[in-house]
Amino acid sequence: MTSFGDTEIHFGDEHRALRERLEAFVEREIEPIAVTEEDRPDQAFDAYLVLLGDEGLFAEMVTAPYGRGRERLDLRSICLIREVLAAGSGLADLVFVMQGLGSYALRHGGSEALKGDWLPRVVRGDAVAALALTEELAGSDVSALATTAVADGDAYVLNGEKWFISNAGRATFYTTFATVNPAEGRKGITCFFVEAERPGCDVVRLMATLAPHPLGVVRFTNCRVPREHMLGGEGDGFRLAMETLDTFRATVGAAAVGMAARALREAISFARERKQFGRALSEFQITQAALADMAVEVDAARLLVYRAACARDRGAQRVTLEASMAKLFATEAAQRVVDRALQIHGGRGLLRGSITERLYRDVRALRIYEGTSEIQKLVIASQLLRE
Repeated sequence: MTSFGDTEIHFGDEHRALRERLEAFVEREIEPIAVTEEDRPDQAFDAYLVLLGDEGLFAEMVTAPYGRGRERLDLRSICLIREVLAAGSGLADLVFVMQGLGSYALRHGGSEALKGDWLPRVVRGDAVAALALTEELAGSDVSALATTAVADGDAYVLNGEKWFISNAGRATFYTTFATVNPAEGRKGITCFFVEAERPGCDVVRLMATLAPHPLGVVRFTNCRVPREHMLGGEGDGFRLAMETLDTFRATVGAAAVGMAARALREAISFARERKQFGRALSEFQITQAALADMAVEVDAARLLVYRAACARDRGAQRVTLEASMAKLFATEAAQRVVDRALQIHGGRGLLRGSITERLYRDVRALRIYEGTSEIQKLVIASQLLRE
């Protein structure tokens, strides 16, 4: 049985300085935009892209020699950024993390020419990245994807559709997964770098009903992609996809922690100010019990998230178990915490534009993307049963 108590969670001076700088940055730059992002999502997206690029945050998503100069991503830094950004704006958090999700396979499977051309643009925010993996009938079951890539001379011809793709319609390029041999299942999955402007690559925007999330269907119709735009070799796609998710899964938990912690702060502040029956809500034991439960869940989620991040930063090649535990618990706990915060606010929590109402909409997607809660349970069980 795995020992769960042997990973010390450590933050260096650089992490503490990063958090302090980020909190000031979010309060000063992000939150004023967040109050209008639902009405003007495209303008907010563009503003966040510039702000995050100018602040140097995208550089945390790309390793040397293109990013921060590190040979490995510092997952603690990425989690800290997502936690603080998500507390201020779910859309700003999305803009940040997609630069990493969409460029990871390029960094680890692309040619030197391709990396040298595109990764500096990702770091500056001049190029917007997207991960085209999910399909209408292949979500949790990645090996069932039906998009095909057929070799044709000096190119591969892609045909198929990718669904629920974040940044669809806003992306400069799509890191796309297709099969070169459907009969081989996951062994045939191959990854390609596809520029958004390439002929045969088209987007249909989808309406996200809960939060201002750029989402869409990416359609490939006889889309010719040069052989040199293959990331890795034929059949390396499944490995690259799993490495990408394994790397960033714990950071979803970090975003959940940020949203839950913000909801808790809002609930505490409101409970102190709101009077009912001649007393502040905070004086009622039922309110105190709710706040106590919320605080415990936030701290427990944070510990699981940074345990996974620390394990990765200390050299672990895979943190599948730790990352899945962090993602599962943090996102489920955040949903409960935000819901309780809204309940404490009563009718005010339902008002459009209030912080708790925005958090209530933003937090829901975290239990679905990068592996649903149900899939996380299967992953955790499979890891335990291997031992």
